This record gives sequence, structure tokens and C-alpha cells, in this order.
Amino acid sequence: MKSKAGWTHRSLMLLLMIYLLIPLIGTFMYGFAKQWQTTVLPESWTLEWVLEMFKDLRFLDALWTSFYLCAVSVALSLAVMLPAVFVITVYLPKWETFMKGVVVLPYAVPGVVAAVGLIRTYSSGPIDITGTAYILVGAYFVVILPYMYQGIRNSLLTVSAPELLNSAEMLGASRMRAFATVILPNIWPGVMISTLLSFSVLFGEFVLTNMLVGGHIQTIQVYLYQRVNESGHLASAIAVTYFLFILVLSTVLMKLGKKFNGEAGR
Repeated sequence: MKSKAGWTHRSLMLLLMIYLLIPLIGTFMYGFAKQWQTTVLPESWTLEWVLEMFKDLRFLDALWTSFYLCAVSVALSLAVMLPAVFVITVYLPKWETFMKGVVVLPYAVPGVVAAVGLIRTYSSGPIDITGTAYILVGAYFVVILPYMYQGIRNSLLTVSAPELLNSAEMLGASRMRAFATVILPNIWPGVMISTLLSFSVLFGEFVLTNMLVGGHIQTIQVYLYQRVNESGHLASAIAVTYFLFILVLSTVLMKLGKKFNGEAGR
């Protein structure tokens, strides 16, 4: 019975993986196809679309713009949320219910409504930051609040942060040193996962970006939207490059996270 159940589970997982990978594989093939109309597989292959994409300086500029805007937003969120969640989880557990209610608000507000509200709020008065990177970074900060909060909180609860902190203080460590040398290395894998998830969500964000700064700042998603009507092959090549960029970045960050954990554990 166990072997039959295991075979069933593996079959279901295989079907799920095929279902999830088929659109990506189809996009990848279309990005390198020269002729593909009446056949199951492309009739011929070409690198024309990829070369055309990299020759366009707007693509490289949009890729870099998306990268640094997302990186700044995630770094800002991490700098604010990591100590805030730590203090609330360890010292102010009564505030957790209120904090949960605040961080889930982005789920309750559609992107279009949030964008319109931000434009109306910041388009008048002494501070007019509409169309600038500042309003986009602020909006990004709010968007990833749930991912940052929940990931960091779960990591703190998993490692029993209050008990670890008390043990470190009993051994003579200050609170800051206990947090830096005991708590942070133990929760770092969860922090890295939250960071990667937040970065991926922001890198693919289109509605807020297009409405807030679409006419002034071109991110990779805005660039893809503008070029999708020119050529489906080119749009597929851009999408494949986008996926590969996220994959490489995630791999590098995970390697750095493991290296950090190994050095901290020595």
C-alpha cells in the first residue's frame, strides 16, 4: 500500500510539474522559433529575436531600472521590518494582532485603487512625488509587507527567538550582540526566502508601476508591455530573459545565504 501511495504521489507531482512547465517551455521555444504556425514544434530556429533584444539599449536600461528599484525597496523593507518584527515578536507579543491587520491591508486594496489613491494624495500639496522613483519605492515597500512580515515572524517563532535571546543574555551577551550573533544567523534562511519572494513579486509588478511612473520610468514589465504588440517572438525572448535573470539572481543569493550561515556557524 505504501509503495502504491508513493507511486501515486510521484505521478501527481510529475503531472503538476508538467502543467506548470509547459507554458514556460512554450514561451522559450517561441522566443527562438523563426517559423512556427502549423506544426507541433517550430519549423526552424533563430537567434534573431534575442540579438535584437540585446541590441536595444532600452531593454538593458529597463532591466537595470527594475533591478535597482526592486533592490532598494527590498533593502529598505528589510532594514525596517527585521528589527520591527523582532521587537514585536520577542518584547511586544500583544501587538502582533494589530501588526497582522496592518500588513494584510495590501491584499485588501486592488493595485488600481492603490495607484489612484497615491496619485491623488501626492499630486498636490507641498510634496509632489508623482512620476518619480520615490513614490514607486514607497508603493513597493507596502506591497511586500505581508511577505516580509510573515517570513521573518515564522523564522523567529521556529527558532524560539525569546528563549535563544534569554540564553545568550544569561551567558553575558548584550541584546545587540545576541541578536547579531545568535538570532540573525538562525533566522537568516527564512529572511533570504522572504527577500527572494519579495524581489520576485516586485520584479513582476506591472499595474502599480505602469500607473504611477509608466510615462516617466520604464521598468522591464513596462518595456515588455510596450513591445508585446510589435512581435510575439520578441516578447517571448524578453520573458525568457526575465525568468533566467530571476533564476540566476535567486541562485546567487541562496549561495551567499548558505555561505553566510556557514561562516556564522563557525
